Amino acid sequence: MRLSLVLFVGSFLFCFSPAFAGNAQTAVAEVANGLAAHRANYRLTFESSRGGDIIGGTGTMSFEVMDACEGWAVEQKLSMIVTNRDGEDVQMETDYVTWESKNGTRLRFRMHQTTDQANPEVTSGEAVLERVGGKGEVHYNQPKNQLVKLPPGTLFPMWHTATIIAGAEAGKKFLSLPLFDGTAESGAQDTFVIVTDWQKPSAYRFPSLSKLPSGRVHISFFNRTPSAFEPDYEVGMRYWQNGVADDIRMDFGDFVMLARMTDFKLQPPHRC
Repeated sequence: MRLSLVLFVGSFLFCFSPAFAGNAQTAVAEVANGLAAHRANYRLTFESSRGGDIIGGTGTMSFEVMDACEGWAVEQKLSMIVTNRDGEDVQMETDYVTWESKNGTRLRFRMHQTTDQANPEVTSGEAVLERVGGKGEVHYNQPKNQLVKLPPGTLFPMWHTATIIAGAEAGKKFLSLPLFDGTAESGAQDTFVIVTDWQKPSAYRFPSLSKLPSGRVHISFFNRTPSAFEPDYEVGMRYWQNGVADDIRMDFGDFVMLARMTDFKLQPPHRC
């Protein structure tokens, strides 16, 4: 299904590559410059199961973006309790912290995951690109010391978000963007993005978002291997022009969780 979809959209793809230049690069840079420092809290609820072992779940998620002068400091915390078919509850905790340079060429990352049934897992290191959207490499400190090459076109998380939003504003419906975010020890992932719509500002329960255009996007994440025909993970959400997300649908493969924003606050600009 993935291959046929890519062939179908063909010339509609919007890729951050050497061919992606001029006005498009400028548009992405303008969006990146306007990404908002903010803190948001979300309530997680269980939507559905696909016949796997997980039949229920609840949780919370917090997401904070801080303006750190030359970069963005981001922290995401996820706490989730899932229930299996035997009626057992399993608690999972994830703490993910990054620092990404505002020019999109450096990323420091650390992800710590725990469950009450397994040993903690830690992934950490630093990645560097020749230029934003260029090739590069990542040096992992954990779980083992190794160097992994990053392919041309690679984007770090904040620039990945900015490229999606810029594409949506330009009327693009499909985007193919390699992403490195430090959540896996194998290097970059392929992402395939579908932009469902992009709408004018409209009333929303958080007034500061009502002033901004927004749209629905769906992102599929794939391993960079020839046999990766099915996504490892999928997420749908509503994105605002400033990078804030709500109404998130997280598809883990055998079960789906929904995340709805319960609290939101813009952070004041940092004085550098």
